[in-house]
Amino acid sequence: MAAKKPHLELARDMSLMHVTMIGVGAMIGAGIFVLTGLAAGIAGPALILVFALNGFVTSLTAMSYAELGSCFPEAGGGYLWVKEALPQPNGFLSGWISWFAHAVACSLYAVAFGAFAVDLFHIGGVDLAKVIPSALGYEPHVMAAKLIAVIIVMLFIYINFRGAKETGQAESFITMVKIIVIALFIGFGLYAMFFGNLAEPWQGHFRGFFQKGASGIIIAMGLTFIAFEGYEIIAQCGEEVKDPKKNIPRSIFLSLLIAVPIYLLVAFVALGAVTPEGGQSTWQYLGARGELAMMEAAEHFMMGKVGRIIFLIGGLFSTMSALNATIYSSSRVSFAMGRDHNLPGIFAKIHAKKRTPHMAVFISGILIVFMAVSLPIEDIASATDAMFLLLFVFVNLAVINLRKNRPDLDRGFKVPLFPFIPILAAVLNLSLAAFLFFYRPLGVWVCIGYILLGIFIFYFYARKKEFTAKADPIIHAEQPLIQQEPRDFHILVPLANEKTADQLQRFAVRMAKAYDADITLLHIIHVPPQLPPSEGRKYLDSARTLLSKAINYAEDEGVPVFSQVKVTHNIPKAIIETCTEKKIDLMVLGWEGRIKAHNRVFGTTLDAIVQNTVCDITLLCRPPARDIEISRVIVPVSNIKYALLSLKTAAALVKDKSTQIVLFHATYHDDLEAVKKKYKDELQKYAKEIDPKRYQLIIKKTHRMEDAIFEEAQNHALIIMGAPEEGLVRRALFGDIPVNIAQRIDAPLILTKRYDGNVKSWFQKFFGSRKTMLELEIQNKA
Repeated sequence: MAAKKPHLELARDMSLMHVTMIGVGAMIGAGIFVLTGLAAGIAGPALILVFALNGFVTSLTAMSYAELGSCFPEAGGGYLWVKEALPQPNGFLSGWISWFAHAVACSLYAVAFGAFAVDLFHIGGVDLAKVIPSALGYEPHVMAAKLIAVIIVMLFIYINFRGAKETGQAESFITMVKIIVIALFIGFGLYAMFFGNLAEPWQGHFRGFFQKGASGIIIAMGLTFIAFEGYEIIAQCGEEVKDPKKNIPRSIFLSLLIAVPIYLLVAFVALGAVTPEGGQSTWQYLGARGELAMMEAAEHFMMGKVGRIIFLIGGLFSTMSALNATIYSSSRVSFAMGRDHNLPGIFAKIHAKKRTPHMAVFISGILIVFMAVSLPIEDIASATDAMFLLLFVFVNLAVINLRKNRPDLDRGFKVPLFPFIPILAAVLNLSLAAFLFFYRPLGVWVCIGYILLGIFIFYFYARKKEFTAKADPIIHAEQPLIQQEPRDFHILVPLANEKTADQLQRFAVRMAKAYDADITLLHIIHVPPQLPPSEGRKYLDSARTLLSKAINYAEDEGVPVFSQVKVTHNIPKAIIETCTEKKIDLMVLGWEGRIKAHNRVFGTTLDAIVQNTVCDITLLCRPPARDIEISRVIVPVSNIKYALLSLKTAAALVKDKSTQIVLFHATYHDDLEAVKKKYKDELQKYAKEIDPKRYQLIIKKTHRMEDAIFEEAQNHALIIMGAPEEGLVRRALFGDIPVNIAQRIDAPLILTKRYDGNVKSWFQKFFGSRKTMLELEIQNKA
């Protein structure tokens, strides 16, 4: 019998809108706050042309990213593509450069954050330059900015070490703050230009458009290129994007269509609405103020000091967002290189408790702090842009190689006018990087030295380690899956650990025999938000070990069984997604019987699954032991319609016709015979689905429903009852009877929830159970 491997895939959670906003958030980031003034001083009034040309150049490389991202939708992006397409040391160097590019970009954002913070303190009456002395050749105010930069980097290193998902939840808020601040800047600026009382006509600010010459334009393009490369993050999210073949190219181009016009408007307003005193031209005024130029511009036409403070706050939020993203990206790349044996194994270590690549985070943090302290902000910006431009050269060469050598790849998008566009993009990127040498040679020399160090490391360390690692094959002991065709009824069993796997699978097998069903075993590898999803692959061996025992048992019982492993940031979403994909009819879950979260029914994770899954569900809370015969079963009901799954489950578990299945109902009505007749009639209505003769009716009068069920259940070997169906108002008055029973009784208990196929109305959702985190996430993405 041939062995089959459990299928491993990542849960695809990101819609087109979601991944596009990630790209937009990354592009409209700290670069526009930090580099606009510096670029104005280099290019003069042609700053607008700089942004327009950069939009054109980056769109050429974006086409290469779109093609490769559509046929290689995996986490890792450019590093993995180059490694696949080009011979070594190109793959190593692309990862080496990507790590340094993200780290030095983080240094740029940290120093900018420090400069913004110093300026904000100064407005508030606290002059840090008088408190902090000059050092390392820097003026006191620059040293203060660098000290704050070190503190903020250390803070975000700690956050990334912890893997706190709150940082990811804050990204949407920060993106909105950035967009609102920039929108205010553009709006006030346009009003000042066309309806305000400027000291001189704004058209005069653009005289001598090309006075800085072609070299000034090209150098400014290289300096500001980092503001146009945010779409790279879209490709790094490839494993989590829905329909990546179509959505990755679309999201890349949509993010450019949104960001580039915003950049053009910002440049137009910054040059047109600012009227400096003393006859100084606007571009000279902005260039002289460097990274604080945009704050100075905001003070001119955006409510004075209030406008400056608003823009400073926007800059602080923006740089913090970029800090978090670049620390995460740099640690991810170095972690991947450590896992691939291109860097020492310390980079690939995962923290036992946090499950984050803590050593990669800390080492990247050391590199970030060193660059932030040792170089002026202009050299940091120059080094950042040069490294990203070189990385893009590699990517354009990779798309040419793969088109030629891998024509079989399923491409959702193809670069037009091939190979001319990727060749042109590579030449332009390399040219921009070279021209940065004429702006800040030190930054470029740092890049050259870093690349030479990388070449040395590759030939004297990485190449040997990678060869040795590939020479030792990893062997996984696989269990053969039963060779039978799928049945018409499908059961899903999510297995989390060995403690519950045996009970869940034995119950599922009994149900499968009763329904003539097949079983799909699912194991979820949960990866924290700060860890790349692809890291979950290292836990595949333990997943296979867990699944193998359950597979063996189903095979021995003659039940068709399939297995699947998914890696995800969102456990409920992955399980619900599997139910839909596999057209599951019944899902078997385990529940400990304790509520771990406030205002939840079963707990945060189970609530999300139970409320959103489109199939029947059984929750095993203390299932009967395998060596105990079930002598008597009780099924408490309030409505036969909602108890059908409980009644079917009882009949499936109890094969002995002599075993009693008691249908118990507690009521406050006096005429018990009338109530009994009503339930008998209801049982007959469902005679096609159940056998009414199997169930013994017991009706009891009481005003204390829960106590009556508890007392009756004491005399039974197994209790099967429906999960809470009541809305919020009813539950507030009467409580969750099934959940309360589960916590009071020690007897074996199974809870069921039948899927009736109805979509809840807005009224039912509002007055029904509390919205789960999953529902909120789905709504936010919509």
